[in-house]
Amino acid sequence: MRKERLIVPVVVTLALVWAVAQFLASLLFERELARALIDLEARGELVVERSEVERGWLSSSGIVHISPVLGDGWRLELSYAARHGVFSTRVEGRAHPSTSPRQLRLFGDWLPSSPPRWHARYQTLGGTLEGSIQLAPFLISQGPRELDFQGGQLSFEGVYGDWRLRARLRPWRLTDGVATLASGPVALESRYAYTADAHHFTQHDLLRIDQLVWQQPGLELEAHDLFYLSHMQLDDSELRIDSELTLANVSMADQVLLSGRVAMEVSRINADALREALAGLRREAAKARELDPRELLAHLEPALLATLVDSPRLDLKTVDLESPMLGLAARGDGALFFDPRRLDELSPARLDDDAEQARWLARLDGDFIWREVPAVVSLWLGLPLSTRDLEIDVIRGQVRVNGRPMPPLWR
Repeated sequence: MRKERLIVPVVVTLALVWAVAQFLASLLFERELARALIDLEARGELVVERSEVERGWLSSSGIVHISPVLGDGWRLELSYAARHGVFSTRVEGRAHPSTSPRQLRLFGDWLPSSPPRWHARYQTLGGTLEGSIQLAPFLISQGPRELDFQGGQLSFEGVYGDWRLRARLRPWRLTDGVATLASGPVALESRYAYTADAHHFTQHDLLRIDQLVWQQPGLELEAHDLFYLSHMQLDDSELRIDSELTLANVSMADQVLLSGRVAMEVSRINADALREALAGLRREAAKARELDPRELLAHLEPALLATLVDSPRLDLKTVDLESPMLGLAARGDGALFFDPRRLDELSPARLDDDAEQARWLARLDGDFIWREVPAVVSLWLGLPLSTRDLEIDVIRGQVRVNGRPMPPLWR
């Protein structure tokens, strides 16, 4: 009898524990989803909203709307339905990409097929999320234009503050009349780590294109093994972007036209001013009124100019390019600086004016060196054929080569 009397309290206790755990699981999922979307928008490039949100202990659902802050070039709707468990939550939904100006949906309006499905699993205890989306092949034809996409897969994983993305795209081909652009397999690996509200962040990207081919009558260019590596970091003082492009080879008529690598860095972009400019951009976008680019730049002008107060610089760390077909090679390095004095004399909103462009160019100073310059380049620039190195100086926007004014490149 004693054991039988204990059954009811035990069952009630287990039911209460399960109910509390289920409630906490749904609460944690909703909290992490909201935090992730807020921080995604905090980067400044996107507008992120949710609609048709339904929250529950056992399940929840909604639609996430993602669009660029500027313009209406595209829009992405991600529907989701989450089934909460004590230890994990299963999430699935569909992706609905659309394009402007009429926001036509890719799947449905352009293609007679259903949108791709995505699925993910959220671990309640660890706070990790893993998911993927399968991209089905499709073919779009519009008059002489045709896009043949062979499909691919996107996968993502991570925790709050640290996310990884992997994309694998199979070959695709774009045809426009007699011209064709075709790409072999494409792979992208990206990692994004950030603090609350994206006040600080670091992003690493590695893009690899196995093959890229451009064909038109009388011309065929073929590139193999293109790598693009990027490291972007925003800290207390500056935004810094390191990037490197590597070309195994670009060939034409079965000859190597170009190969090599270029590495550069942009730094000294004032961090606080950049955050203020992005916040201002979001405020303007939230007003739901259309501004032409010049008017928008005028609104953001104080913050944009403030990003330049630390004298931004461009470092060309490495240039190592070679063209066996042309018998040319370029190897060198250098740096370019911006003069931040009297910034009130400049106006980003008037950059389409020739006089304003001249004022900005006059703020540039720097120097570059081209080592072991080919003789044909020296001849082209009017220098002695024995010239070994080119010393390129930029003084208040004026270019001098080995102490002489830069001659016109086109005569």
